Amino acid sequence: MTSVDNTTEAGPVADASIAQTGSASSSLHIALFIGLAALILALPSLGFYPFVLAEVLCFALFACAFNMMVGFGGLLSFGHAMFFGFASYIAAHTAKSGFLGLPPFSPELAILTGAAVAAVLGFVTGALAIRRQGIYFSMITLALAQMVYFFSLQAPFTGGENGIQAVPRGAALGIFDLSNDKTLYYFVAAIFMAGFLLIYRIIHSPFGQVLKAIRDNEPRAISLGYRTARYKLVIFILSATLAGVAGGTKAIVAQLATLTDVHWSMSGEVILMTLVGGMGTIFGPVVGAIVIVSIQNYLNNLGAWVTIVQGTIFVICVLLFKEGIVGVFSRAIKRPL
Repeated sequence: MTSVDNTTEAGPVADASIAQTGSASSSLHIALFIGLAALILALPSLGFYPFVLAEVLCFALFACAFNMMVGFGGLLSFGHAMFFGFASYIAAHTAKSGFLGLPPFSPELAILTGAAVAAVLGFVTGALAIRRQGIYFSMITLALAQMVYFFSLQAPFTGGENGIQAVPRGAALGIFDLSNDKTLYYFVAAIFMAGFLLIYRIIHSPFGQVLKAIRDNEPRAISLGYRTARYKLVIFILSATLAGVAGGTKAIVAQLATLTDVHWSMSGEVILMTLVGGMGTIFGPVVGAIVIVSIQNYLNNLGAWVTIVQGTIFVICVLLFKEGIVGVFSRAIKRPL
């Protein structure tokens, strides 16, 4: 009898403890979001180049979109560059030449068009790929990404090996002149924060909780009545769309769309960013993107040795920080980050 009473009394105590932990994590996340927003606003005033910062934010959004799928949905894609790169081409083409007789698009409309095309591509790719699991899923995405790469190489509007150059930045909302690097940076920062907050909301929604259940134990989720294939397809499309937003934004920032954006090595880079920062964490991909892009920009005088430096950092992170930089820190403070 005593045992039963103790169990009964422990229930509310345990629930209260879980609620307090969740509340503490939410408060920490809010503080981190505010701190991140303040840091983003202040960085240009601290002497950092706005163009480089804008590029970092583009890749950070790309990494966050990829992490949403692999870290919380359990779907490892080897071909995510197809969404990033092809949306970059679409945004660059529509911003420079328009579409179907229409005049050149404004930067925000060009980015949205690229994202829409990435969403359609994500639907087609996801519908084919999710029929398989594990390495077979990953290899299908890689094969489809290579098809997109060779299409981009041959398609007349992509410019072949030369890509689409001299993409006009235009004026955001018809008001803000993006030819000014600082204005461009804050435009990109607004897109990044909107995408980042959307990803956070998706992860912490009931939909996100079901995704985590599918990731951890798909047979059990099926036994509970969830149509797991639909959930995986939806998260695949969402990830592809946000990767498209990142790719389209990058085309406006760099005023360029090339085969590099859609090459398999770009898929490898986003995987590297996610693993270095911390897969399955919220802020990890941002940290990973900062580390990798910073290495590429500030050590580019090393030429091909940059790849070796990246590989060395990756090996060090795997050996010393198996959960990624943010993952290790999150475990140390016992709070999900």
